[in-house]
Amino acid sequence: MNRYEGRRVLVTGGGSGIGQATVERLLREGGTVVAADVSEAGLKDTFAKASQYAERLTTVVMDIADETSVREGVRSATDALGGLDVLVNAAGILRSSRTEDTGVREFTRVLTVNLVGTFLVIRESIPALLEGTDAAVVNFSSTSAAFAHPYMAAYAASKGGIQSMTHALASEYAGRGIRFTAVQPGSISSGMTDGSGASGQSAGPGLPEDADMSLFAKLSPALGQGFAGPETVASVVAMLACEDGRFVTGTEIRIDGGTHF
Repeated sequence: MNRYEGRRVLVTGGGSGIGQATVERLLREGGTVVAADVSEAGLKDTFAKASQYAERLTTVVMDIADETSVREGVRSATDALGGLDVLVNAAGILRSSRTEDTGVREFTRVLTVNLVGTFLVIRESIPALLEGTDAAVVNFSSTSAAFAHPYMAAYAASKGGIQSMTHALASEYAGRGIRFTAVQPGSISSGMTDGSGASGQSAGPGLPEDADMSLFAKLSPALGQGFAGPETVASVVAMLACEDGRFVTGTEIRIDGGTHF
């Protein structure tokens, strides 16, 4: 399939996990992609893994929690692409702790990276998207936005905010040609969930040592196949942001193997 031939794409969090898988998927489908991440090492890894598409892949170091970095990063991305048709906001962090032990600084950090960071990248990308072709934005919410995930209050709050923001933006820009959707990954094995991510924006959950693991009993995929790989989410992102998803906006798709029936 070449659903992305001629399409110009910016993927944040492109240095590891689902973001990296999305970069590879959209390149494989013919897209021209800029992968952005706070980790230069992660971006080098992405470039190496996608080396066969090197002529259509550019990398940009960008910290989505820093307004200046976002402004400069999005400008570099759109300059390299010659415009923008698709934005995928995969960058984020996951921190876990008992709520009574969570400081304001830690809580705010999660909100700043995940929610404010997503907002900043969208805001800076909108002018280019308005000039793009069949423009689409795919944001990353989470199953934690609607279902209880213990020890993850800050993360859940940030992802719930992203989900609500996605609906508001879809309404605001529907008449101006930009679609906004969100994915809700759950039970996905990635740098964020297993702690193997290369960047500071994809750290593992770090559950408290005395965490009550019985609280996670109902957070297992019903399909009985265990956790899925990041490519599972990348395939849904690819559908949403191409012609196949042209009638989908202002909604979210849960990708969790039936964990949350």
